[in-house]
Amino acid sequence: MISIRKTISFSVGKGSLTHNRRDFIAQNVDSDRTQMNIEYCNENLEQVYHQMFDDALQRFNDKQKRADRKIKSYYDKIRTGKQEKLFHEVIIQIGNREDTNSKSANSEIAVSILDEYMKHFQERNPNLRIFSAHLHLDEETPHLHIDFVPFVTNSKGRRN
Repeated sequence: MISIRKTISFSVGKGSLTHNRRDFIAQNVDSDRTQMNIEYCNENLEQVYHQMFDDALQRFNDKQKRADRKIKSYYDKIRTGKQEKLFHEVIIQIGNREDTNSKSANSEIAVSILDEYMKHFQERNPNLRIFSAHLHLDEETPHLHIDFVPFVTNSKGRRN
């Protein structure tokens, strides 16, 4: 039996959707390999907010007695607010550029593990609505970006 040791890093990203979907090519990206990237999903975030929150927003607005307390767009409220984030991102990587370089045969097992991890992420995390997920193979080390909106259902509102 062969024993292979690798590190696994799981970090919180800043959430650059334009980087993840390659709307621009950063210096550390090998653009000749970009076609090898895997896109699992790439939905419009504003539309996702409408799908997720418009019914609850309508119920909230229907209860408001004052028009100035009604919220026109929950997406815009969160986008322009100072306390909330529109979405969150995690980045998962197996190995490093020395032992799991994207151009090496060693990266194949990392890609396989990351692919399997992504395929079941949503079912393991039912309160995280994934709207963008990309496996990057055009940088030094294969890594997975998962962007999501956390949510709850059947909430009774704020607790005191």
